[in-house]
Amino acid sequence: MVTAILIPIICFYFYLLTKKEMKEHDEKWLAAGNVREEAILTGEIKSIDESKERYYYHRYLLVQTIKLQTDAKIITAKRMTPVTKNMEKCLFTPGHFIRLYGSWEGNTFLFNRFDSKTPNG
Repeated sequence: MVTAILIPIICFYFYLLTKKEMKEHDEKWLAAGNVREEAILTGEIKSIDESKERYYYHRYLLVQTIKLQTDAKIITAKRMTPVTKNMEKCLFTPGHFIRLYGSWEGNTFLFNRFDSKTPNG
């Protein structure tokens, strides 16, 4: 008798717990592309690399890695975008000048917003 009552309650509890965790992970996944705009980088795009990384179960991130030639040195910049049905992929072209807005994480510059720029300013 106790088993007939306890097992459905335990199953329902774990169902609610799993649903709550999935919701939290979905919110973190959608916020993965949001970066604080603390710094600005300007330079010429030397190379571009794109990869699709698994974030959580069936959730993916599109990671675009750019090698940017600034006045001083070559810097690695990354843009992470959650892969959704209506996601628009940004196309970067080597040789173009670009201004990136984002923040530093170690030696990598994480950015979300960018502007195309002419070479003279």
